Amino acid sequence: MQQDLPQGQGETIESNGQNPKKQKNEILEWVKAIAIALVLVFLIRWLLFKPFIVDGPSMQPNFHTGERVIVNEILYDIRSPQRGEVIVFHVPSEGRDFIKRVIAVAGDTVKVEGDVVTVNGEPIEEPYLKEAIDQAHANNALYNNKDFPNEEFPDGTVPEGHVFAMGDNRSDSTDSRMIGYVPLEDIVGRADLIFWPIQDITIINH
Repeated sequence: MQQDLPQGQGETIESNGQNPKKQKNEILEWVKAIAIALVLVFLIRWLLFKPFIVDGPSMQPNFHTGERVIVNEILYDIRSPQRGEVIVFHVPSEGRDFIKRVIAVAGDTVKVEGDVVTVNGEPIEEPYLKEAIDQAHANNALYNNKDFPNEEFPDGTVPEGHVFAMGDNRSDSTDSRMIGYVPLEDIVGRADLIFWPIQDITIINH
């Protein structure tokens, strides 16, 4: 036998046909989901990737002062840096981080003479610098201002656990030609993305 509930008892249904308790639970679930997402973003942001601000002209014309890049911090836990990759690394003697391009890796013999860079006796192609080098040559000038090996660093063979890195702006870059080979343990990671300013957003081509 069906029995009517006294007035004011049982579930309350709003005029829109929804149960307020159910609505509250849904809102709570959304809040939890958003909170979890934010925590994951925070962990990914600080544990896997790191922002870096370009400071100085050493990587022109491809990177400029004030640009923000995302640095992949876990890639080199999986494998070693490769030629052509743009890396960020600590320079203890300078008390700051540098952003440069890997030119040679452990076991390679590297030579920088004028605007010709050779690795293991073969000139390397640097399409990311072609326009800048051509412009310098059109003005009867060299794009590079310091050769390698040199008096400070006479050994042109990259030792184990190190890389040879140079800035793209060869006439205005403090790099392995001046500071020597970069130890792998000083490398923060690979620069993968320019994310600021908005008009410069681009995935970095290695």
